[in-house]
Amino acid sequence: MKPNRCDPIAAALKEDIGDGDVTTDFFVPEKVHATGRIVVREKAVVAGTGAAAEVFRQVDPATDVQINRRDGDDVGPDDVIIEVRGFARSVLKAERVALNFLQRLCGIATLTREFVNAVGNHSAKILDTRKTTPGLRALEKAAVLAGGGVNHRFGLYDMVLVKDNHLATLGDLSNFAERICRLRQERPNIRIEVEADDLEQARAFVEVDGIDVILLDNMTPAQIREAVALRRNNIKFEASGGITLKNVKRVAATGVDYISIGALTNAARAIDISLEMTHVPG
Repeated sequence: MKPNRCDPIAAALKEDIGDGDVTTDFFVPEKVHATGRIVVREKAVVAGTGAAAEVFRQVDPATDVQINRRDGDDVGPDDVIIEVRGFARSVLKAERVALNFLQRLCGIATLTREFVNAVGNHSAKILDTRKTTPGLRALEKAAVLAGGGVNHRFGLYDMVLVKDNHLATLGDLSNFAERICRLRQERPNIRIEVEADDLEQARAFVEVDGIDVILLDNMTPAQIREAVALRRNNIKFEASGGITLKNVKRVAATGVDYISIGALTNAARAIDISLEMTHVPG
């Protein structure tokens, strides 16, 4: 299955505006011009400026959009990240959808940056997951990058990740190594990762040629450290499950290569951002 190419911005505008903004069309004169300033109300990491700018352009291509702060920038209270100039009707119709994208994506970037900073001097990379909002995966994964994280697989089509439910369907794992070998022959360039629920599985997977990454699921730091000590043939280790800002540094200290965190995209708090609009006479 190919990735969904549906335009999430057009879909969001259709959802919000429908067949017309009744309030704006009745109360705002058609030819009135305005300037809008999108202002951050708290410390955050910027993400989603391109999406927000596209919202204004899709509503009215004549709207002038100026991006003042780039994705990945640190901002604080009262910083203006975007300025728009155009017809007041156009600015108002785009306002909420643009802010929704910005608040959500800045929230993801900000939380990601907190995890990256919490790792400290350890080399572990912070990964996202597929736990994303349907239709917004590309935007949310871009926000993870803005926060200093690294993207894991985009979907089911671009990487192999054999998880516990896949293994459960096999029952007998006697031909597992053979399957990995055949996969490597048929798809030589695809990345192969397998999930280990315990140290016994980790020990078995380390001996299988062709595996790139072993995912250590819900293991303690002590177990992760023991698994990493089994490393051979440049195999990488990823920790996942129960990772928080309080324990991520301890997990990183085990020597694991990657730490994947679903909360980056499914539990990030929206950042407080608003649009201040000023009427332009004439």
